[in-house]
Amino acid sequence: MKQIYKGSLIFLCATILTGCGILQKEVDETKGWSAAQIYDAARESVRESEWKSARRYLSVIENRHPHTSYAQQSLIDQAYVNWKDHEPEQATAAINRFLALYPNHPGTDYMLYLKGMVTFTPPSAFLTSYTGQDPSERDPKGLRQSYHAFKELVERYPDSRYSIDARQRLVWLVSTIADNETNVAEYYYKRHGYVAAINRAQAVLREFSGVQASERALYIMMKSYEELNMPEQASDAKRVLDQNFPDSKYYKYGLEGPSSWTDWFSPHNWFN
Repeated sequence: MKQIYKGSLIFLCATILTGCGILQKEVDETKGWSAAQIYDAARESVRESEWKSARRYLSVIENRHPHTSYAQQSLIDQAYVNWKDHEPEQATAAINRFLALYPNHPGTDYMLYLKGMVTFTPPSAFLTSYTGQDPSERDPKGLRQSYHAFKELVERYPDSRYSIDARQRLVWLVSTIADNETNVAEYYYKRHGYVAAINRAQAVLREFSGVQASERALYIMMKSYEELNMPEQASDAKRVLDQNFPDSKYYKYGLEGPSSWTDWFSPHNWFN
């Protein structure tokens, strides 16, 4: 009897669990829908900012109708939806998939712009002195990805309506990345890592010609060479510094110079 009772109990539990699974199984409401119908539903979800349902509809289109214009548009919208839903990795994946599949699509300029926007983050390097964070631990990878996407956009599509905004963001990005690299150079200099400081400063001068951070980078190079007892190289750095910044504030204040109210007009603050 115990075995019969035990077997019946197992069968009953299995039946209940199976029943629950059937009840809980999500019904595919899009079954039998055309690509146009699914896309309309996706667009309605986008208008309502219902990102999860929009993502689901768009994924259905891409998987169920892969060789249609709706599939192409679904990738564009997936990138946008994931960006708005704070899913940068998924947004970037959709963009890269689109660019690989449809390199000559009329929407390529928009996708390059969106790719830049996905990793375009507010300025943060200048907060290092307040947070105490080691600047060498700060990863500018996202900013560089944004820079390369915007740069490709303005080079390939100079007349695109997105290129005007992209150019402004490029100015900010160049300034921010250069400042980031200079912060790292200063970090190494203050910790007596003079060779590393020189290497970082040289990278700023080599990669970001004409930026304001060049003044600090040159000063760090000069002081680092002095600490390494390399007077010839220090003199060369000073000569370039004097040629480009004859009234450099670093001669008077050093690297601990006072901040100026004019800093608020820096490109760092353009997109706050």
